[in-house]
Amino acid sequence: MMAIQGHLSLLLVVVPLIMAPIVAILPRARLAWFVALLVAVVCALLAGIQLWNIVNGGAISYELGGWAPPWGIEYRIDAVNAFVALIVAGITALTLPYALLSVEKEIPKQQIPFFYALFLLCLCGLLGITQTGDIFNVFVFLEISALASYGLISLGRHRQALTSAYQYLIMGTIGATFFLIGVGLIYSQTGTLNFADLAERLPAVFEHKTVHTGFAFIVIGVALKLALFPLHLWLPNAYTYAPTVVTIFLAATATKVAVYLMLRILFTIFPDNFVVNTPIFDLFIILGIAGILIASLYAIYQMDIKRLLAYSSVAQIGYMALGIGLASTAGVMATLLHLFNHALMKGALFMAVGAIIYRLGSCRMDNINGLGRVMPWTFGAVIIGGLSLVGIPGTAGFVSKWYLILAALEQQAWISVAVILVGSLLAVVYVGKIIEALYFKAALEANKSIKEAPLLLLLPTWTLALANIYFGLNTELTVGVATSAAQLLIGTIE
Repeated sequence: MMAIQGHLSLLLVVVPLIMAPIVAILPRARLAWFVALLVAVVCALLAGIQLWNIVNGGAISYELGGWAPPWGIEYRIDAVNAFVALIVAGITALTLPYALLSVEKEIPKQQIPFFYALFLLCLCGLLGITQTGDIFNVFVFLEISALASYGLISLGRHRQALTSAYQYLIMGTIGATFFLIGVGLIYSQTGTLNFADLAERLPAVFEHKTVHTGFAFIVIGVALKLALFPLHLWLPNAYTYAPTVVTIFLAATATKVAVYLMLRILFTIFPDNFVVNTPIFDLFIILGIAGILIASLYAIYQMDIKRLLAYSSVAQIGYMALGIGLASTAGVMATLLHLFNHALMKGALFMAVGAIIYRLGSCRMDNINGLGRVMPWTFGAVIIGGLSLVGIPGTAGFVSKWYLILAALEQQAWISVAVILVGSLLAVVYVGKIIEALYFKAALEANKSIKEAPLLLLLPTWTLALANIYFGLNTELTVGVATSAAQLLIGTIE
């Protein structure tokens, strides 16, 4: 067991990477699903053990191939990336049981093994980003996860899935190119790619315009990946037309990993006076505010629930950007906390929407009238996820918004406080639209014969729905880990 613990960070990446091609050649769809599920459960257990070890024993450095950093690639794990890795692996382990029936409904049988292979490759890329301490290695894992995502999105039932995947490919390629150009410029001035080594060498070359340019390219590249307003244009179509399981997975994990990467770049690689003396934090506050308000307004006018929730995700990323822009321990802690809580609430909501699609074949507002009466368990989860999205006390969404308001008050950022409150009121409107259609509009004749979603869809959905309540009432674990992680990140600034 001790030998395995020493290789946890590597196993988290290698296990899904090795199993992906094996899953692709399995002869039966359900066998491919079962193997993928086992991989996800193993990764979740490894991520949980890793976080436990970090919390109780401090950061871990793993040297790949026995090459000492900075010459070799280093996986360096602390409370920040261990926390994000557990979110990714945990959501994956909950999503795959849900996937069995949903994928069989939405994807041709002969393509299902390839679907799960791409799913594991995407998981490998996302976990790799959280584990590595090498900035070029980040680019490699970004591309692994992105290429797998393009394939997953393109498998959607509608023809628009192909155009959505193509649009994401174009935007993702631009983001990756910007990131790589920035890495190259920084490497030209420092001669290193290791995070820790970069942090030591950059102060000597801070005044060089090449470093400033490289920093700008990297930040823009990552901002495209995390769908920061107004670089979010790929996200609504991708979430709307992707298979439901893909939407659940990407909404709960991919943008969260990109937020983590942005935090790592701003507060680990470029510490001290460099970032503080740039307008980057003011820019994050402005774009965060714009994202919250504009994306929330767009969400109100959507007639497709998946697209409505997609715009809601852009707004929630705005909250995280606002926390980053505050550049304080409280602000970063609120961002990390919202990163976790948003995975719970949006995962539950997209799973509930997937149950609607499973029974109805559609999730348009004009097709769901009265469904709340015939699918009460599904729409009970919608209500809990919606209340958490609004930020009602007793839910996980309230906790992170509360800490974000406290962080803004700490700096007397009254406009930011007002925007957080207005954003929550706008969320009441678009969540209210869904609840009104489900419960308060006359049921369509065709909907009266609809049955409740299968248990295999309801169990993961309600696991996440109840987690919204549990972590809304018991905040010791999430707030504690997020605070430790924020202190690690922000220590170089304050």
